[in-house]
Amino acid sequence: MASTHRAPIEEHPDLMELRARHDRAAATPRAQMIEALALVTGLFLAASPWIVGFNGFTTLAVTNLIAGLAYMLLLGGLGTSYERTHSMAWAAAVIGIWTCVAPWVVAGDVAHTRSITSNLITGAVATLLALAAASAARDRADTQRGSRMGRRHPMAGDR
Repeated sequence: MASTHRAPIEEHPDLMELRARHDRAAATPRAQMIEALALVTGLFLAASPWIVGFNGFTTLAVTNLIAGLAYMLLLGGLGTSYERTHSMAWAAAVIGIWTCVAPWVVAGDVAHTRSITSNLITGAVATLLALAAASAARDRADTQRGSRMGRRHPMAGDR
């Protein structure tokens, strides 16, 4: 019986190239800007009941606190572990949409002008940032695939 020594999967050339591509994508100014804005948005969402002044509505205050912390955790690690967290951006987009509808869905009479305005604006910004984070990975993968095949990315333009 002949024994063969195989390298661990972590050393596979395709996997190493994928990790290097994700590291390059996380180092771009666009990815860093999205991460920073996402952290600020999540922090504001978590603290918005006390900043905007609807902390008396406990169900919405707790909902915003939990949603803001979850949003920060999902998109906050974008730069440090991009390969693992970029797909979590879709979950962050769901949190942004939830933030928009929360004043009408949570228990109690919490749909007041301040809470609605704050949640709609914050939810829209959170959703757009999450979609930008999700598309950054796709755009980067498309660019890499096009350059390996000798083609330019369609959005690169003629410069």
